[in-house]
Amino acid sequence: MNAASRADPVLRLASASPRRRELLASIGVTVEVVPTDIDESRLEEESPERFVSRLARQKAEAGHVGSALPTLGADTVVVCDDAIFGKPADQAHAREMLMMLSGREHRVLSAVAVLGPRGLVESRVSTRVVMRRIDEAEASAYWATGEPLDKAGGYAIQGLASIFVDQLVGSYSAVVGLPLAETAALLRGQGVPLWGGALADGGPGDLPS
Repeated sequence: MNAASRADPVLRLASASPRRRELLASIGVTVEVVPTDIDESRLEEESPERFVSRLARQKAEAGHVGSALPTLGADTVVVCDDAIFGKPADQAHAREMLMMLSGREHRVLSAVAVLGPRGLVESRVSTRVVMRRIDEAEASAYWATGEPLDKAGGYAIQGLASIFVDQLVGSYSAVVGLPLAETAALLRGQGVPLWGGALADGGPGDLPS
């Protein structure tokens, strides 16, 4: 078996998100999935930036308990007019969020934290997304596909909702759920090999000193 096909986990992922697991797999990182159960309520007067970063850190800390592997926690939220859009509670909620995003620009904040040999390190990315105008019939049809159910902001940019996106400035992978360039730098700084072991720790991906 060569390095690229190695199946042993090199990272613990404190998330049940299949999208984050797939994104990590795309850069050759095999994970052990350990979903966490933390309180994701927003604190009073907490900014969206602080909120998303705090959740990423808490997930990494909760998932790291009892593990010898570095642990990654992440969180992604959609922000419109400083309101945080999480996962839709039901059809009415999903429709309301999508219609509020229609024809407007919003931000997607994605934070990642890695707890490992170098302690807890983190990064956060803000991406601008502009939606074209979406009519109510489209919003209803999109809900019927089932895709919005577990997506922040009620849409998946990598899925059927790609037809709604008019412009993106920033990190596409961050909108999907994990900013890969920033994540790779954090992982290499913690000694996690990328590309199935073909790219070991050290080199330009190191964390700044």
